[in-house]
Amino acid sequence: MSAFDSSAIDLVQRAVQRALAAGAHSADAALAESDSFEARVRGQEIDFVKQARERVLGIRAFVAGPGGLRTALTSTSDLTPDTLDRMADETVALARATAPDPAAGLPEDGFAGALPDLGLLAPEDRGVSVEARIEDARRAEAAARALDPRITNSEGSQVDSGFRRSTYANSAGFAGSYESARHSLFCEPLAQHDGAMQRDYWLTAARRLDGLEEPAHVGRHAAARALRRLGARPVPTCEVPVLFEPMVARSLLGQLAGCLSGAAIYRQASFLQDRMGEAIASELVTIVDDGRLPGALGSRPFDGEGQPTRRNVLVERGQLRSWLLDSYTGRKLGLPSTGNASRGAAGAPAPGPTNLWLEPGASSPEEILRSTERGFLVTELIGMGFHPVTGDYSRGAAGLWIENGRPVHAVEEVTIAGNLGDMLAAIDAVGSDLVWLGAIAAPTLRIARMTVAGR
Repeated sequence: MSAFDSSAIDLVQRAVQRALAAGAHSADAALAESDSFEARVRGQEIDFVKQARERVLGIRAFVAGPGGLRTALTSTSDLTPDTLDRMADETVALARATAPDPAAGLPEDGFAGALPDLGLLAPEDRGVSVEARIEDARRAEAAARALDPRITNSEGSQVDSGFRRSTYANSAGFAGSYESARHSLFCEPLAQHDGAMQRDYWLTAARRLDGLEEPAHVGRHAAARALRRLGARPVPTCEVPVLFEPMVARSLLGQLAGCLSGAAIYRQASFLQDRMGEAIASELVTIVDDGRLPGALGSRPFDGEGQPTRRNVLVERGQLRSWLLDSYTGRKLGLPSTGNASRGAAGAPAPGPTNLWLEPGASSPEEILRSTERGFLVTELIGMGFHPVTGDYSRGAAGLWIENGRPVHAVEEVTIAGNLGDMLAAIDAVGSDLVWLGAIAAPTLRIARMTVAGR
């Protein structure tokens, strides 16, 4: 995979200057360039190989008028000078036709200065061959199948590598660019016994190839997870403590982040909209978002509007401390941006998390399990049953039934239900096992009581 050329800053600055020349009050432009590869194997056979390169430039223009700024955004993958000039002119013309918005505009409270090196890419990883990555998938697949004769097949083992450059400039004088990479390995084996079949998976992801788990470990761990699901059955409907493994606990944070987004708050589409400064969770819960963690998958030196990323404590010992804001949602709420503007080249900025995690506790997951006399350990969630306005939560689940502090059999075909606000308040154990499988991470969590609906 080759490195990107050096014209990115020139392209975005040209687009901004042309928009100003066409009559824009202000403008910005974002260029996203990516070079990616993915492949999947089943057994030792290659299932597919995909390679892609993409360059997309987006222009956002603001036109002044009574009542606020009028805004339009366009994008193109044709980066020739004539096309960029024409698109900038058309963006300004489109903006003149839109309604004014008093909250629209570029940030007014400063932009990123010196950009830190966050270790988002290892240049030597560009030289790793496609064949070497495919061999990693084969090693994971082989290790999974070798673990136990009941691993009879798989949905495949998949690898991907992607390199990206993000470049942004605006008419307020900011211009910046950074490169990043993401690599992953995923394995999904099938276990079969007495006519029943179960599947599960494991994955590893990192900015650098040397940050990935060993392929054989990924395969074995995935196979062990599939094997423990054999013999799964429903349980009678009951109310018990519910434990969330780190891989599923992070989904709770993702749903919470949507409810903490400034867009949800100003639209009154979050059950937390009037709760700033109040206790919304157990005292065991502290949630942090930090866009400058070195080498992390959500890190970036500046956000989608050129503002510096930073550490934001969203929930501190159960108390709600901050929303996730870009400049637009900040203006709607009378608050400054938190440096959380996310933007693809073809879309407008919107607030979103960077690296989001729940601070780990002191108890090991084994200790939490042993202290649970009877309950349900969730290892997989199914469906999207969450209502952000009310907080109502209901999802299909699979996992392990706990008796006397240990798993006794696998569980499937059940639903767990509650209210996210009540669930956060009822967290009575937080594990020490913070697991990063992406840009959102959580340790093992236990909720003191939830409804498990079975047969």
